[in-house]
Amino acid sequence: MTKQADIGLIGLAVMGQNLVLNMNDHGYSVAVFNRTVSKVDDFLSGPAKNTHVIGTHSLEEFFRALKRPRKVMLMVKAGAPVDELIEECLPFLEKGDVIIDGGNSLYTDSERRDKALREKEILFIGTGISGGEEGARHGPSIMPGGNHAAWPLVKPILQAIAAKADDGSPCCDWVGDGGAGHYVKMVHNGIEYGDMQLICEAYNLLHGILGCNADELQNVFTNWNKTELDSYLIEITSQIFGYSDIDGKPLVDKILDVAGQKGTGKWTGISALELGMPVTLIGEAVFARCLSAIKEQRVKVSSLYKSPLQKFSGDRQAFIEEIRLALYASKIISYTQGFMLLSAAAKEMKWELDYGSVALMWRGGCIIRSAFLSDIKAAFAKSPNIESLLMDAFFQKEIAKSEKGWRNVVSHSALFGIPVPCFSTALSFFDGYRTERLPANLLQAQRDFFGAHTYERIDTPRGKFFHTNWTGKGGDVSSSTYNV
Repeated sequence: MTKQADIGLIGLAVMGQNLVLNMNDHGYSVAVFNRTVSKVDDFLSGPAKNTHVIGTHSLEEFFRALKRPRKVMLMVKAGAPVDELIEECLPFLEKGDVIIDGGNSLYTDSERRDKALREKEILFIGTGISGGEEGARHGPSIMPGGNHAAWPLVKPILQAIAAKADDGSPCCDWVGDGGAGHYVKMVHNGIEYGDMQLICEAYNLLHGILGCNADELQNVFTNWNKTELDSYLIEITSQIFGYSDIDGKPLVDKILDVAGQKGTGKWTGISALELGMPVTLIGEAVFARCLSAIKEQRVKVSSLYKSPLQKFSGDRQAFIEEIRLALYASKIISYTQGFMLLSAAAKEMKWELDYGSVALMWRGGCIIRSAFLSDIKAAFAKSPNIESLLMDAFFQKEIAKSEKGWRNVVSHSALFGIPVPCFSTALSFFDGYRTERLPANLLQAQRDFFGAHTYERIDTPRGKFFHTNWTGKGGDVSSSTYNV
C-alpha cells in the first residue's frame, strides 16, 4: 500500500513550500499539489529533496495520498481563487475532512465558507499565519478559527510548527468560531501597519530635525532595541540602516518613497468604522501609504510651499530620548485601539476571544513580535475583561513617564513641518480618551438644529432624547434616533 500523508498542502509558492518543510522537520508526512504541476517536481528535486514529502500531479492522486480524515491546507491567493479551489476539492472530500485556508482571507469570506462547508459536514478552519517566509520555515504565529470540531485534528501539527514564546508556549491556539482567526490576523496586520509607520516617523524626525546619518540611525535603533521597544521591526530597521549599496552608500537612501499595501490595513480601518471604534492610528498609517503613493503630486506641491525655517537648538541626545518615548507611547495607543477593536468585534460576532492568548500568539514568529506583548498578556491575565489597556496600572505608569517627551516631539514636528500623522493621532486619541467632557454637545446641537436629530441632556437619564425648535419655525417633529 502506498504510504499516506498526515496532511496535504495545495499551493507551492514561497509560504506553502516553507510550511511543508517546517512540517517535515517536525516529523509529519506531507502530500503536496500545485495547479502548475511542474512546481511539484521542481520542489521535490529542489528544496524538498531527501525529505518525506509526497508529490502528486492531480487532485485525485493528492486526496488518495492522505490519511482519513483528510486534512488539507490551502495556500493560494485570497478571494475567488480560494472559493474556486474549494469547489474543485469538494468531489474528493468526505464527511469529517478538514479544509484549512492559510491565506490572508477577509474574515467575512471565512465566515461564509465555514457556514457553507458545515452544511456539507466538511470541517473548515480559516487561519491567519504571520512571519513571512522565514516564519513559515522556522516557526510562524498561527491564528486558527472556524469549526471548533476541526481543532483537535490539526492542533498537534499547527502547534508543533508554530513559533514558541520564551516560556516554550506555542504561538498558536484556538481563536474562535467562523472568521475569528482571520479577523485576529487582520487586526495583527493593521497593528503592523501602525508599528511600521511609527518607526518611519521616528526616522523622519531623527533625519529631518537632527540630521542623523545612516550610521547614527543604525546606532540609535540598535540601542532602542535594548529598551522597551525591543522588537523584530526595530531590529530589522537597525539592520536596514547598516546595509550599503554597491557604491558603499546607504541603500535605504536610494529607495523610492512610495509604499505598497495588500489591503489588510484597509480592511481593519473599514471594520473599525463599521463597528464605530476610534482606531485612528491604523487609519492614519493606511492613509500615510496612500499619500506616499501620489509621489508626482507631492513633487509638484513641494515646489509651491517652503518648509518652515527652523534650526534645532536643544539637547540632541535628550531629544532622541524624547522621540523614543513618543514612539513607545504611540505604540501603546496603537495596541490599545487594536484590542478595543477585537473586543467590539467579539461582541458583534459573538466570539469568545481570549485576549491574553492573542497577545501570546503574537509574542513569537510574527512581524509585530516584541517584548512589549508580554506586558499586554500580563494586563489581560490580571483583568481578562478590562475595557482598555490604558486602564491597566502598568500602562498608566508607562504613559505618565512618556507623556512630556511625547508632547514635545509632536510640538517640534509641527514647528519644523515634519509630518507625523501617527504620533499626532495617537496623542489626540489619548487626550480625547482621557477627557470627561468633549465638545460633542455642540455637535449634537448642530445636528438637531439642521436635521432634528435630537440630543440627550446631562440632567436626565441616558436614553431619553429631546428636540428643540431652535428657530421657532422648524416645528416639534424630530427624526428617528439611531447610531451607525
